[in-house]
Order: sequence, then C-alpha cells, then structure tokens
Amino acid sequence: MSHWTTQQIESQKGRTAVVTGANSGIGLHTASGLAGVGAHVILACRDTSKAAAAAEIILAKHPSASVAIATLDLASLASVREFAEQICSNHGQLDILVNNAGVMAYPTRRATADGFEMQFGTNHLGHFALTGLLMPALLAAPSPRVVTVSSIAHKPGRIHFDDINWEHQYAAWPAYQQSKLANLLFALELYRRAEQSGSKLISVAAHPGVSYTNIVKNGPGANGLKATVLGLLGPVIMQPDWQGALPSLFAATDNGLNGGEYIGPDGWLEWRGYPTLVKPEPHALDEVSALQLWDISESLTGVTYPPLA
Repeated sequence: MSHWTTQQIESQKGRTAVVTGANSGIGLHTASGLAGVGAHVILACRDTSKAAAAAEIILAKHPSASVAIATLDLASLASVREFAEQICSNHGQLDILVNNAGVMAYPTRRATADGFEMQFGTNHLGHFALTGLLMPALLAAPSPRVVTVSSIAHKPGRIHFDDINWEHQYAAWPAYQQSKLANLLFALELYRRAEQSGSKLISVAAHPGVSYTNIVKNGPGANGLKATVLGLLGPVIMQPDWQGALPSLFAATDNGLNGGEYIGPDGWLEWRGYPTLVKPEPHALDEVSALQLWDISESLTGVTYPPLA
C-alpha cells in the first residue's frame, strides 16, 4: 500500500456517498476524491454557505462531478434526525458514509443542543446517531461501507464512564482524546456486529496523521505566539490536508478491505505519509469498553440500531 494515491481509486460511478464536515480540510478533499471518480457526493455540513463554496471548488476541479449539499449539525440530534430522514427518503440507498466532521479541544466546556459535552457529542454521539439512522439506506446498497475518522489522539485517550460528558473537572485535551477513542471503539464494534450477523456492511476506521487543517489552524489558542509558530512550522512538520485525506479515501474505496481495519499514514509515528494498515492501541480493542460505550450511546441518543443482516 506504499504511496497509494487517488489515481488508484476505482470508478465509483453509480454510488452515493455522504461526507460529514465536507466544507474544508480532510472532508473537502475526501469529498472531492470520491466525486472525481464518479460518486454522487452529498456534502453534509452545518454551514451551507461554506458547503456551497466547497462544491464550487470540487466542480472547478471535476467539472462533471455530481455534488449536492445538505444541512447537518452533529451537535443537534434533531438536525441529525432531519438529515437522515431526508437521505433515506430522497436517495433510497447509501453506498458510503464517511464520518469525518469534528471539533477539537475547546478551552472551556461547551454543550451541544442536547446537553452533551461538545466534543463527545459532536465527534462521537452525533456520528453514532447518524450512522444508526442511516442504516436502512446503507443496508439497501449492494456493498455499503462506513468509514469513521479517528485520530492518533486516541492513543492517550480514556473513556471516562463515570463522567462521560465532563460535567465535573472538564479538561480540553483529555475530552478530545476521549472522543477520538470513542470513534475508534465505535468503528470496531460496528464491524464486529456486522460480522457476527453476516451483514454485507463494512466498517473501517481511518486517521489523517497530523495534518495542517482548519481544526489545527483555528484550534485552541490560535492567536499570538501559537499562530506565529503554526504559520512557520505547521507546513513543515504537518502534512497537507489533501494527503491527510488519503487514509479516508483508501478506507472508503479499497476493495481489499473486509472491515475492522484501521488505516493511517505510513510515516514516522503515523504523523504523515501514505495509507497503510496501522494498529490501534490495546485499549481501543477492548470489547467490554466498546459494548459499554455502545449501550451508553444508545441511551443518550435514543437511537437503536436495526438488525444489520
């Protein structure tokens, strides 16, 4: 898989894909890569004006691309339900879902519309609910695939089951790390459930390494000294966002994947490079934690997954 690029993606003509957070960075390049090989791509974004600008960028690069825009705010379960109902009603089947959108390390605790800690609520619970609600459309496709974007931040992450929404002693980075570990636990548990039920659904996880995206540029403390340092060193030590999207694109399209894989960059410490199979930390493989997280996620979101077979 060394030096895999978008040139190796097989035609996705006739397939429909949803990419969350597709207005910039990793999401935009993922959407563009899929649209460039024939998929009909739905840009699922909170800000439709930014999504429209992203669609123009994609169409400028791929004039014959098929791109649509839909409103999705993962920090609102009402928005997630409305979006899923729209997709299931208007499209019937969904071939690819890329759970990409995310927020990172708010300095002070913020809450979603439903009262969840913003990072856990957006990065994990929003995608957990979205995937479950889109499952009828996914299972209507001949070979559906769900790609959930995690991060190397899962490595030090822990699920704080005793205070999963950080209502006591909030800490920005541990909360972010928890959300990205939750992404990986979810992707692997979805894979196990699909495999056990004999489902055609494939669940794969990916991470972009350390990429110079808006979530980094505009993240915590993105002013003063940090802004200066990032401006000088960011492009040197981090990989460009187009390259950070390659693991997601590989995970979404490679025919050799069977589910349960984790794709990331092949370089030093998985910071940068080209897509390859990488290993989750042992605590991301803990099935007891995954089951507990799944039960909590169902309880908090009110979303119960249908049979996957």
